[in-house]
Amino acid sequence: MATVSKICILTETYYPVIGGGETQAQALAEGLVANGFTVVVLTRCSDRSMKRIEQFGEVTVYRLPPVGPQHLKKWGLLITSLPTLIKLRRQYDLILVSGFRVIGIAAVLISKVLGKTCILKADSQGEMSGLFFADGLAKLHLQPSLGLVRVFLALRNRVLRRADAFVAISSAVATELVTQGVNSDIIQMIPNSVDINKFHPVSDDEKCGLRRKLGLPEKHRIVTFTGRLVSYKGLTLLLRVWSEVQAKHNQVSLLLVGSGGLDIHNCEAQLKAYVSANGLQESVHFAGSVDNVHEYLQASDLFVFPTENEAFGISLIEAMACGLPVISTWVGGVKDILEHRKNGLIVEIGNFQQFYETLDMLLTNTWLAASLGQAARQTAQEQYSAEIITQRYTELFRHIFNSAEVRRVFDLVGDPSQQ
Repeated sequence: MATVSKICILTETYYPVIGGGETQAQALAEGLVANGFTVVVLTRCSDRSMKRIEQFGEVTVYRLPPVGPQHLKKWGLLITSLPTLIKLRRQYDLILVSGFRVIGIAAVLISKVLGKTCILKADSQGEMSGLFFADGLAKLHLQPSLGLVRVFLALRNRVLRRADAFVAISSAVATELVTQGVNSDIIQMIPNSVDINKFHPVSDDEKCGLRRKLGLPEKHRIVTFTGRLVSYKGLTLLLRVWSEVQAKHNQVSLLLVGSGGLDIHNCEAQLKAYVSANGLQESVHFAGSVDNVHEYLQASDLFVFPTENEAFGISLIEAMACGLPVISTWVGGVKDILEHRKNGLIVEIGNFQQFYETLDMLLTNTWLAASLGQAARQTAQEQYSAEIITQRYTELFRHIFNSAEVRRVFDLVGDPSQQ
């Protein structure tokens, strides 16, 4: 039986671009190398200053045109990845596409032409259904129900369904894949991972030192959100709740770590305007996009995650790994992670009063906060460590690759059970 040893990860953006999907792709690439695989990464050159070919440890990264940050350039990568996948065909046995909504088309087509194995990983909800495109289409004054759009999605999905396997990062994503016609037998649920050696609790003295380093108030209880500052994260509601919380509690601060970036849903400017208009400048801090998220979490006391749509929630897992008590909405991938009052607290989407009362309770009940934080850390260690998740991918790759090899032999010589 053949053994898979060479992996190509195809992803729209990759390190040093900072984001959840980028971090996961990098962690997986490095983990696979540690497990004995050879890994190459194909991605788009999102900035002119980036090298077209770059080595990160034992991972080789190829950056392809079109160059620049514009959203529509992801469609260009669909075209430029085709000849590159052919050119580099001897450097991989299996293609893993991270975020397949556009570039998955190229990977599936090339895999069929070259006889390679192809696995598609959904980084977000809406990738297969097409809902992910809704806001982008709206900016072009188009509707997802438009006939041309529906025809494109139908044709695209017909191609994508020919992949050898799909990875769903949560049960919500797996359900979406099935509703879009993907055979449940080829769907494997593997969550995203967290580096539990990087994201870990710290002592009180270390926390004070981090606050001094980061310019955060040393005596305050700090409530933190990390992630993109985009409209579907529920941050406007968070600021409304915070306005009431800071009026009741002394020496508290809200820390927002992240930026709106190039995301089409960017609402960073609106959030800052709200803070200014409501006199919250003294208690709300914007850290911006940083590469030391773990230090901000370790300097914090509580974590809030009021998102309205979340395929998985890596920010939530990172906070839990740091031993923080967490409050989150009951949505998408969060349902696979949290158990109410066991390793976190759950609130309804958009429920102002419930959100306020829950945050107020955790700021008041230090025993409950500490207990939830300990349970959160244990969950991260036992279910989401990078080592555990990389091993699950390793097992999947070997199983799918060998299954695909058997199918190719049957295609060539016929299935003996049918003779």
